[in-house]
Amino acid sequence: MTDGLAKVNTALKAALDSSHDAAWTMPSAFYTDPDFTRLEVEHLFKKEWHCVGRIEEIAEKGQWMPYRLANEPLVITHGTDGKIRALSNVCRHRGTLIATEKGKGRRLLCPYHHWAYDMTGQLKAAPKIEERDGFTVKGCKLPEFRCETWMGFIYVNLEQDAAPFAPSVAELEAKIAPYHMEEMWLGYILEETWETNWKSMIDNYMEGYHLSPLHKTGLANLNPTDMCEHLTPGEHWFGYSVGFPEDLPRVTSGHPDCTKEQSNTCIMAMVQAGSGIGLGADYSSFLCLQPEGPDKVRYKAGVLFWGEWPQSAVDRAIELFQQTMEEDRSVLEPMMLGYASDHHAPGPLAPAPLEGNILDLARYVGRRLGPALDATA
Repeated sequence: MTDGLAKVNTALKAALDSSHDAAWTMPSAFYTDPDFTRLEVEHLFKKEWHCVGRIEEIAEKGQWMPYRLANEPLVITHGTDGKIRALSNVCRHRGTLIATEKGKGRRLLCPYHHWAYDMTGQLKAAPKIEERDGFTVKGCKLPEFRCETWMGFIYVNLEQDAAPFAPSVAELEAKIAPYHMEEMWLGYILEETWETNWKSMIDNYMEGYHLSPLHKTGLANLNPTDMCEHLTPGEHWFGYSVGFPEDLPRVTSGHPDCTKEQSNTCIMAMVQAGSGIGLGADYSSFLCLQPEGPDKVRYKAGVLFWGEWPQSAVDRAIELFQQTMEEDRSVLEPMMLGYASDHHAPGPLAPAPLEGNILDLARYVGRRLGPALDATA
């Protein structure tokens, strides 16, 4: 076991045994060690469920969108039968990527030699190639991966024998069901790459300690740090809630199923590895992360709205989201320089309502990667 992996393994074991009141931040190797990143990709991103986007992105039959999960090129399709599928985006002829952007049509057409596939991945045409032993058009199909829809989101797992997704988050679903995220509409979507570690982005998305200090001219007015509360984590999710000031103007109180308390409370949750939701009754956000290495993360983020909104209010909400993301980026990218310093050392975590989810993430990673780390010893 390398020195970096040994430090991470020791810290993860300590996190599993620690209370929130006695918890510490993780060592820099947790965020910078390339060997640990490879273990994360192999055991978290290749074997667990991941959000790849919203159903609204391919709302109509015949629509598709590409997505890369753990370096596996996928194309998510909406079939003529109404089913959402996750297919390999690799042509069965020469390995060309079939779809490089969102689209709609009757066929997925490889740009190189025009091999054509339907929305189920079935090959329909291989121009100028005769059938032979081992190859028939009818017998050729794009590989298909496990795919489920949940709360309006599309989740994919590369493991063919993976357990179903929905039961793993049943407890969270019961908590957030009154908000009806599946009925919200997608008002904004963004795809970017940041030069930071994916877990730093999750840490940031999932703690309220920084809300008032960093976002003092924006988000702090909606969700101040002092209104944060830690939620008891589940096996496959963790989160916190944060209230809205009573005098805050709101466009809508959300779905009629929401109680007054729920309408005045935002729930932040990480679902499995790399998928985050920020759920408000009036509007919400989501985050889908994929590591590109220890110091680079590719992500898709979006803003969802409940009910009818004037365009001016939509624009203000999106502007606030953009401001918040840029403020987060302003500290998360330079933080990688801090982790590279010879003088970086773990520090004490703030109480559970403020930074409890940082320990929850370490515990989640520890449960999933502990056996793999021990095997490297």
